[in-house]
Amino acid sequence: MRILIVTDAWYPQVNGVVRTLNAVAAELKLMGHEVIWITPEGRPGFRFPLYREITIVKTGARAIGREIDAIKPDCIHIATEGSLGWAARRACLRRKLPFTTSFHTMFAEYAQSRLPVPGVAELGWRILRHFHKPARAVMTPTASISAQLESRKFRNVKTWSRGVNRGLFKPHPPRELIWKRPILLYAGRLAIEKGIADFLELGTAGTKVLVGDGPQKAELMAKYPNAVFLGYRHDAELASIVAGADVLVFPSRTDTFGLVMLEAMACGTPVAAFNVPSPVDVVVEGETGALDANLDSAVLRALQLDRARVEQGSQRFSWKRTAEMFLGWLSPINQGTASR
Repeated sequence: MRILIVTDAWYPQVNGVVRTLNAVAAELKLMGHEVIWITPEGRPGFRFPLYREITIVKTGARAIGREIDAIKPDCIHIATEGSLGWAARRACLRRKLPFTTSFHTMFAEYAQSRLPVPGVAELGWRILRHFHKPARAVMTPTASISAQLESRKFRNVKTWSRGVNRGLFKPHPPRELIWKRPILLYAGRLAIEKGIADFLELGTAGTKVLVGDGPQKAELMAKYPNAVFLGYRHDAELASIVAGADVLVFPSRTDTFGLVMLEAMACGTPVAAFNVPSPVDVVVEGETGALDANLDSAVLRALQLDRARVEQGSQRFSWKRTAEMFLGWLSPINQGTASR
């Protein structure tokens, strides 16, 4: 099949959306499918003030519609609710083309955290519900997120899990890191919605190490001088750090999945997280990590786990399975449906 994916999240962004889409596309190509992209790359635009990693593209529905006509896809998936996503949505509706969408980010909650004005979150949810309403399937990363969306009157919600690159993230030989153990690792964006203060204020002894960057970095470095801020690390270097940590702490209460949890587990590094969606869908208590309303308690229990058992417990997640689920939820365009 010729599969068109429209996404506002794209390189040079380093996030779970970009990594998920590219991992799934690689698996689809191995299955013999063709993947075509509509992304912000090469298009005029500007940075979104509240979330500067996102580019608002100045490309309207007519232009996107012409691109869709030229591509002649068999299926269309709109991955994000940004400017390209809205333009593609309008173009598909005008042409009566079926499409699917995916829900990656709790934008309504993030908007509320950045604009603490009453009603911001509820307005955000109304906008998101309107965006996804015409989709033949709304793909979400976990069952708990699916249940949340259904409780908010989203329709056609389907669970679409995630995978891990096991060629990269795997148990490593013991690594002598320079920091005092236990090494408590956070990996991700340094932003207010990620709950990083909960991580940095843990009472557990050891060294708190942060991999990543973001708008809170300078503030956090000034406030927590004893923590180690490494900035972005990629590929083999990132995998080595993850595998060398004693526990991966995932302090977010709003993430829809958290790929780094899978990557840590695949390395044999246990995960400590709050007992909230989506950690409850990813982490098996006492096997691959520990979940608790008290993050310190979760960390202490996670540190006691057997790393070989943690790695074994991660085996139920694979990108091949993720791609198969994605294919199953796509909605093929019938011959002659599109207006040329």
